[in-house]
Amino acid sequence: MCTQEAFQAQRSQLVGLIVSGSLEGFESILDWLLSWEVLSWEDYEGLSLLGQPLSHLARRLLDTVWNKGTWGCEQLIAAVREAQTDYQARELSSCWDPHSPHPARDLQSHRPAIVRRLHSHVEGVLDLAWEHGFISQYECDEIRLPIFTSSQRARKLLDLATVKANGLAAFLLRHVQKLPVSVALPFEDAACKKYMSKLRTTISAQSRFLSTYDGAENLCLEEIYTENVLEVRTERGPAGLPQKSPVTLGLEELFGTRDHLNEDADTVLVVGEAGSGKSTLLQQMHLLWASGRDFQEFLFVFPFSCRQLQCVVKPLSVQTLLFEHCCWPDLGQQEVFQFLLDHPNRVLLTFDGFDEFKFRFSDRERHCSPTDPTSVQNLLFNLLQGNLLKNARKVLTSRPDAVSALLRKYLRLELHLKGFSEEGIELYLRKCHREPGVADRLVRLLKATSPLHGLCHLPVVSWMVSKCHQELLLHGGGSPKTTTDLYLLILQHFLLHASPPHLVPCGLAPGLLQGRLPSLLHLGRLAVWGLGTCCYVFSDKQLQAAHIDSEDISLGFLVHAKSVVQGGTAPLEFLHITFQCFFAALYLVLSADLSPSLLRQLFSCHGPRSSLLARLLPPMCVPRSEHQEGSMAALLQEAEPHNLQITAAFLAGLLSWEHQGLLAGSQVSEKALLQRQACARSCLSCSLRKHFHSIPPAVPGEAKSMHAMPGFIWLIRSLYEMQEERLAREAVRGLKVGHLKLTFCGLGPAECAALAFVLRHLRRPVALQLDHNSVGDVGVEQLLPCLNVCKALYLRDNNISDRGVCKLVERALHCEQLQKLALFNNKLTDGCAPSMARLLSCKRNFLALRLGNNHITATGAQVLAEGLRANASLQFLGLWGNKVGDEGAQALAEALGDHQSLRWLSLEENRLQDEGVCSLAEGLERNSSLKVLKLSDNCITYFGAEALLRALERNDTILEVWLRGNSFSAEEVERLGLRDTRLLL
Repeated sequence: MCTQEAFQAQRSQLVGLIVSGSLEGFESILDWLLSWEVLSWEDYEGLSLLGQPLSHLARRLLDTVWNKGTWGCEQLIAAVREAQTDYQARELSSCWDPHSPHPARDLQSHRPAIVRRLHSHVEGVLDLAWEHGFISQYECDEIRLPIFTSSQRARKLLDLATVKANGLAAFLLRHVQKLPVSVALPFEDAACKKYMSKLRTTISAQSRFLSTYDGAENLCLEEIYTENVLEVRTERGPAGLPQKSPVTLGLEELFGTRDHLNEDADTVLVVGEAGSGKSTLLQQMHLLWASGRDFQEFLFVFPFSCRQLQCVVKPLSVQTLLFEHCCWPDLGQQEVFQFLLDHPNRVLLTFDGFDEFKFRFSDRERHCSPTDPTSVQNLLFNLLQGNLLKNARKVLTSRPDAVSALLRKYLRLELHLKGFSEEGIELYLRKCHREPGVADRLVRLLKATSPLHGLCHLPVVSWMVSKCHQELLLHGGGSPKTTTDLYLLILQHFLLHASPPHLVPCGLAPGLLQGRLPSLLHLGRLAVWGLGTCCYVFSDKQLQAAHIDSEDISLGFLVHAKSVVQGGTAPLEFLHITFQCFFAALYLVLSADLSPSLLRQLFSCHGPRSSLLARLLPPMCVPRSEHQEGSMAALLQEAEPHNLQITAAFLAGLLSWEHQGLLAGSQVSEKALLQRQACARSCLSCSLRKHFHSIPPAVPGEAKSMHAMPGFIWLIRSLYEMQEERLAREAVRGLKVGHLKLTFCGLGPAECAALAFVLRHLRRPVALQLDHNSVGDVGVEQLLPCLNVCKALYLRDNNISDRGVCKLVERALHCEQLQKLALFNNKLTDGCAPSMARLLSCKRNFLALRLGNNHITATGAQVLAEGLRANASLQFLGLWGNKVGDEGAQALAEALGDHQSLRWLSLEENRLQDEGVCSLAEGLERNSSLKVLKLSDNCITYFGAEALLRALERNDTILEVWLRGNSFSAEEVERLGLRDTRLLL
């Protein structure tokens, strides 16, 4: 039995159940409800509106059925059950009288079985009905519109028979019974089963080995794959409200039920920086599906690479895309394709590297026909919007900069892939090096070398560290600091392995570079050309045009591109997009015909295009030549901004003093090299000063504030790559800001190292706000050198643990300027409480400590209370969203009674009951400084509120006591509010 009350209580679950299927599943539910006469024809028409979001239709159906009473609610539950069974298992009963005197009524009574039998033969039945004069050509064309699936066409035909009184209903009732009965569901047919098997085998073979970074060896993905930090993108909440930490997911939870950005969208977006592991994550997903271990709700998975799709010139249809560019069915192509159209919710499409797709997302050109060809970009954009293969799941990966607000309108969910955690780095290295001792030594080296450890949060860097482990372990204290250092190390590794043993020098000497200079220039020229034309996979013809020969390829930097299409020669691509950017930078440094004066626009910060290498070589500065169209200027003006940022940072690193000796042996003269270095330094310093000077004036009475603008992090990273103290000092000379805000900027440990390298030279103290990034414990360690110029440090939601905080406090004890610390939404436990207590007791000018939404219990609160007793300066203490409980509240209350500077205390959502509140009330009676006490979302009853009221009678300093979300009835809320207006209920 299902009462109306129970039905209403389960409404959200029912909506989720109905929406979690496909439109086909929803329409099947309507079929059953029509056949049982739960829905009238008017009800059905109101629930069959084209273009309405499925969630809206589901809620309207629930409203309609609820109004029909308990019987209607029970019937809907039964219809959902029948639709699921119909979808999964059996042939429906098809016993009806073909000569019934009431054909229209019988069509409705047996509608589910008739739709099931008719849908595979609807084209032929339409032709027959037209030949017998039951329907017009116009009606045929309407039913045959390509936006409808076969099942929808069958339903359209039955709907038409209901309103036409010309014998169509009787014709269908007779003719449908003569149609052959399928002994199995379509996906069990021979063609579909064979295609599923072929697709699984193909994708399994394609996914089993990890060769993304290095074609020279095959690493078994199952043995090497390491989970990355995958978080659900959170919207910024209203000001003043506590924000929870973003939800961290495992790969298997990618399609789980949760709050979505758009319930009616089909696309899941995974964003991450270059090298964060997006491609490998998709590869693992494909392998899990192909091996039958996960994602088995999908019968078919179609993987695509955006960098390869953009090379497709001829128009494509959905069928051509799936079959010709993924996997071709050996038989029954039309039957297989029709099943895909009829059951899109059993289909998953993945598109890797949307940032490498040269076409910008647009929803202007609508394309709804799965059989008509269109351009590759239009096809992809309409798939993402759901105009094609609606209800098929699509997973898209991209770097953040390539995702527009327009694309986000069509996303069901957005996830951030943040690379390896510290534990992930160690686990990955141990998987790579199973021989005794090697992994232990590598892990020890990383933990002792903070800059290199910070870089390893990107999986591509961890791979390079693993690849160059011998060189790193031999270096000892000379480990790489910057990204450029590391890429030069991998360059040395590959060049040494490609050289005859008797010619191998020690390290990356100028001679080694000079000996391979022609190959490096060939690769560099190809890299620049590829960036300028948004080409990342290179055909034989393109390689020949760039003069790439077998010797160049033998160095190992170009590998075969992955593709599931069988046959033909696989094109080549660079090991990783960052390697393509590195070789482009190397070419710009080593090219003999590059004028130093052309670098003046390199680090300019004026507009989206001009802020990048696109203005490195203005056309007006390039001498006329026969090849003007293919010149460096023309190429770089068309390159993608995020690739040019990486290239520019590499260029700055290559032009540093540290690498001057390495480049001295190249074909560039020493004078030209010095000119390029001087020009790059001058441009970087000047661009940063311009960036700072563009900050608007301060609001009267407030400190001057600077929000990070696009390009700022890139400029800082480039400056760090050059590793010049004097340049960093000059860059921030005269900077007059009191608050530097870099929230939601994707900052990781490497960016923290760059920030500290520059900001430590500030002459005035600054409040540094780094909320909602990926700083982590290693990033905190990188920030320590600039802590002495910070008057406040905000690190909300940064995946920081006790280890990072303890190091932070240890340095903060010696930083006179630091007065405020915010650590909401991290991973802090009672383990950091002794350090925090020491901070409170030792720093006499400390003003604010905010530790909300962590994992601090009564034990930690008691330790903090000890520090609070010895403190005479703290004004703000935030502990919301922890587990302090009554015991912790009692300890804080005792410290509160004697504290005369604390103005604001938050204990919201801390499992407080009346006992703890009574203790706080006693503390309030003695306290004369507290103005705001936040106790919302606890377990306080009227008894606890009475204790607070008695304390308020003796305390006229406190202005607000927050008590929302506690255990009060409506009458008690009203009564308490009348007794003291300072209670916020």
